[in-house]
Amino acid sequence: MAKLVAGTYGDALFEFAVEENQLDSLTEEIGLVQTALQENAAFEKILMHPEIPKERKLQVIEDVFGGNVSDALTGFLKIVVTKGRYKDLPDIFAYFTAKVKEYKKIGVAEVISAVPLRGEQKRRIERKLLDTTRYETMEIEYKVDSSKIGGLMIRIGDRVVDSTIRSKLDRLTSGLLKISLECEKEGVQTS
Repeated sequence: MAKLVAGTYGDALFEFAVEENQLDSLTEEIGLVQTALQENAAFEKILMHPEIPKERKLQVIEDVFGGNVSDALTGFLKIVVTKGRYKDLPDIFAYFTAKVKEYKKIGVAEVISAVPLRGEQKRRIERKLLDTTRYETMEIEYKVDSSKIGGLMIRIGDRVVDSTIRSKLDRLTSGLLKISLECEKEGVQTS
């Protein structure tokens, strides 16, 4: 349900931004709003509190964001609060940001290796990702996970390329176990 809500509101905001040629400015303003919300826990308590009337919550949004971000974003925040979807705002903003990156052909990847990668290795990975995808630029987050033993795991969206030694060993073990079970089923001695 949360994904549906984020998609509905995120799509509406994205379509508005494209139609009004405000993609960059709204993206920047959303970053400012996210920072303000993260730094002010009391603000969230006010907007989530069930006994504070919506009119008061809308006034708080106007007082905090009016004049600091565009009327369009302030209005959007008011709609979200009016509809009782404030708790979905982080997901809505994340959806919007991902949609903007897709639109601008910016790929977002996570690369996990067993050891830290050097500069040249990172540049080769980025070049390979750009050559094999439709993206024009990449934002890559590098992580180290020593349990991978060696190789790389690359995640772009919902696609995963796992060439780690750990995953190869797991597949080999699974294959051997399957063969062993089939042999036992057929009455063949495996030891």
